[in-house]
Amino acid sequence: MELEEKLVREENGAAAPAGKRRRRLPGWGKILLAVLLTLAVSAGAWCLLLGRSGLALMQGWLLAKYAFVDTEADLDAAADQALSALVSGLGDRWSYYLDEESYLQTQQRRANNYVGVGVTVNAAQREEGLLVLSVTEGGPAQAAGVVAGDVIVAVDGTDISGDMRGQGSELVTGPEGTQVELTLLGADGSTRTVTCTRATLRNPSASGQMLEDGVGYVKLSNFYSGAADSFRQEVDALVEQGAQGLIIDLRSDPGGYIAELTDILDYLLPEGVVFRQHARWWFETKYESDASCVELPMVTIVNADTYSAAELLAAELKEFQGSPVVGERTSGKGYSQVTFPLSNGGGMGISTATYCTGEGNSLIGVGIVPDVEVELTGPEDNQLQAAVELLLEQL
Repeated sequence: MELEEKLVREENGAAAPAGKRRRRLPGWGKILLAVLLTLAVSAGAWCLLLGRSGLALMQGWLLAKYAFVDTEADLDAAADQALSALVSGLGDRWSYYLDEESYLQTQQRRANNYVGVGVTVNAAQREEGLLVLSVTEGGPAQAAGVVAGDVIVAVDGTDISGDMRGQGSELVTGPEGTQVELTLLGADGSTRTVTCTRATLRNPSASGQMLEDGVGYVKLSNFYSGAADSFRQEVDALVEQGAQGLIIDLRSDPGGYIAELTDILDYLLPEGVVFRQHARWWFETKYESDASCVELPMVTIVNADTYSAAELLAAELKEFQGSPVVGERTSGKGYSQVTFPLSNGGGMGISTATYCTGEGNSLIGVGIVPDVEVELTGPEDNQLQAAVELLLEQL
């Protein structure tokens, strides 16, 4: 702390104590230093490792840091823009750069965790505040006595009725371990106040329910950490309830991890090759399913925002056992990415491999053309209705 304060005083031009004044490098000296450093990195092993363009990027950074006239320039922001432009210049829509904040948020999202009190709310239905639609089992809100049907009317004493409802969710969230006071309007019209301690909660990837005539429905939201276990639990529960067929809803599923995808394919399908991947620096890798499988007819629902692992799941079910697809044509993704952490706290996601179905069919630029093309229209879910009708024909 003392060192930091001393450096700040010197940068602001404050006089140092007598006898301890440091000599500051003149402007021409800084430029000379920048030139020398630029020359230094242009020699030896750096040339072999980085090449001309890589050296130019490093030279640009050194010149900006030591020669640019504005010493207060935000070089961190400049580096973020440069890294983003570098990835954009690759011409690959699937590669990306994440700054430090975005990288941390992405890591948390991919862990299928979130920090909160464990409530799902709706801000539009009640003028008084946020209507609680559901309460997470075992979460802080449930422990505090919050139930579905309650309306959160104030957060830490701040009224969130009317136009303030849009800010209500932001007020409820906060760092793990901190407390938040919720004022609730109960279904009986009574008002009470509870205190919740924010905690890290699990966000399940899959949810399921029984529909008409023995149709089991599973919505798979992503393929991030724990997705295979979540999906398997939901399907097992539906089978125990007497499901005779399955609808797997993959609409707007962004995909996720290959390990989760191959676990789900292994769980659903009988023995055979179910996925192929070819990395830049490696041979083709084949993923195989064992003989154990779910012996039920299946239909998948997709749309234009069905990406990556979700798209491949629908394609493989169709290819392997003829499971029909309902909805809209998918995106046509066939590259897998690895997100590399960077020294600035950010991350760079780079396409490092191609992938395809077990029979070697790539979806790049093609996607999946549904067997029954249905565009979602109106308040009724006509895509789901079409999937139910198609599945019932197979039962």
